[in-house]
Amino acid sequence: MATEYSGGGDPARSLALLWRSRQRGGRRGRSDLDADRIVATAIELADAEGIAALSMRRVAERLGVGTMSLYTYVPGKAELLDAMLDAVYGETALSEADGGWRGRLERIARENWALYHRHPWMLQVATGRAVLGPNVIAKYDYELGAVAGLGLSEVEMDSMLSLVLGHVEGAARRSVEAAQTEQRTGVSDEQWWHAHAPLLNQIMDPARFPTAARVGSAAGEAHGSAQDPGHAFEFGLQRILDGIDAFVRARRAE
Repeated sequence: MATEYSGGGDPARSLALLWRSRQRGGRRGRSDLDADRIVATAIELADAEGIAALSMRRVAERLGVGTMSLYTYVPGKAELLDAMLDAVYGETALSEADGGWRGRLERIARENWALYHRHPWMLQVATGRAVLGPNVIAKYDYELGAVAGLGLSEVEMDSMLSLVLGHVEGAARRSVEAAQTEQRTGVSDEQWWHAHAPLLNQIMDPARFPTAARVGSAAGEAHGSAQDPGHAFEFGLQRILDGIDAFVRARRAE
């Protein structure tokens, strides 16, 4: 569940920060700050401790300055969060990939998968209200290029990209949650199932749930757990690309 929401700041001040249209000169010495340094420090904090740890006070502590000094460059936490998202979106490569549209979409999916794992806190931010920063827009423009020239309408292009990115986000969420669960409990999924499976086998009647028993057993043996987020990501991505391929072929046949 999201703990923060993008687009919650003052629109004018948020856009000014995102596009650095009102950048002020920094102070000298230890307090020589600018928006880029503050945003980078906030990202480091969120990477290390999660989005729940993010506050203007904590960022100031990491920088070794007073909290109020941050407000010279960043209007507030909401605007800072938008700037953080825009900054990390700028990490994705904006270059062409081989393999036609399918190869480009695969690369985009893997870039976003890696991005979520570098910055798991992104999954705790609801981004329904878009961050309209330069990196976000550049990323969107680049990723739309993967499905350009396929004979799709503009709405279909956006929908195709949203389909792929939605799958990546969901798969990455399960992957990150699994890793965090193991880290916080000290018990791997394989160890957990090893302890619970004998007890479950004593109370569950395979004759009553034949399909669940057969499929669950096969999946557990294959994955060493009830699920494998990496497998789910790869399997789902290929099936989505197959579906897009069928859609494009049908459209061209019209």
